[in-house]
Amino acid sequence: MPKTILFLAFDGVTDLDLIGPIQVFSTASSATEQSGGQPIYTIVVASIAGGMVRTRSGLTIGTQTLAEVDMHTVDTIVVPGGRSSLEDDAEPPLVDWLAQNAGRARRICSVCVGAFLLGAAGLLDERKATTHWRATDMLKARYPSTTVVPDLIYQQDGPVWTSAGVSAGIDLALHLVEQDHGRGLAMMVAKALVVFLRRPGGQKQFSSTLALQGSEAFSQLIAWAADNLAEDLSVDALAERAAMSPRSFARKFHAAVGQTPAAAMEALRLEAAKRMLEDGGQPMKSIAASSGFGDLQGLRRAFIRTLGITPSEYRERFG
Repeated sequence: MPKTILFLAFDGVTDLDLIGPIQVFSTASSATEQSGGQPIYTIVVASIAGGMVRTRSGLTIGTQTLAEVDMHTVDTIVVPGGRSSLEDDAEPPLVDWLAQNAGRARRICSVCVGAFLLGAAGLLDERKATTHWRATDMLKARYPSTTVVPDLIYQQDGPVWTSAGVSAGIDLALHLVEQDHGRGLAMMVAKALVVFLRRPGGQKQFSSTLALQGSEAFSQLIAWAADNLAEDLSVDALAERAAMSPRSFARKFHAAVGQTPAAAMEALRLEAAKRMLEDGGQPMKSIAASSGFGDLQGLRRAFIRTLGITPSEYRERFG
């Protein structure tokens, strides 16, 4: 029997939070039908009152009433975020419905600040969760019994899945398709939608290169460093390239970027090494050299110090 995926909607819901995961599950189901099989997912979009719901961008979407949904058939509930989700008293009827019915599904998922609706329903108590990077501190403060894990693309704790901002709902949905029906189908869906198969759940919400380039003064230097990780990226070498004295460069870089030059360069190198470990079977020695760590010991030390696992363990989890 196809699994019913129930999407909750409300006025002001963020469009991609809702439509992105819907497209993933719909494409997966269409792919199996085109291959001569049966549909594997049934998509249901429902709201408290039913009828037309206006999204954050002004689109209108038709919904069933939640009272009409046969919860015996629902496998997964997906709760998107929206402009009202961050309010102290967000969507009370929807939160009440979640508190009463979430346990009837095999798993419940939130996208972006939809995590706040799960929190209000008591579904994140004593659990790990993530949300959009801008809202992690707020989630910690509002639900102190929840262990908020910043930066992650998605987080699972038992039957509860939470994901990061907006497009991370696509990553989570692809992972759930893979969990349900295997990597082959998930890959087929990813190719059809022209997205990565998945960004690993433990990957940061945005890249170190992007985060560091928030400093206009050093953005070009950081972009160059990211493309030349095997070069000499010491303070002296970077200062020379920036036409500054090493002391002045180090001081101004830290003030602008929020990290020392050494820490920033290691972040770039670590991100590149992680990407190579995820992408295929490149030898460890080659990865260490290409990412600028020089040798296996340097690569290993950086991974253990920063991530708490070895490069080999990282590849086993995310490769």
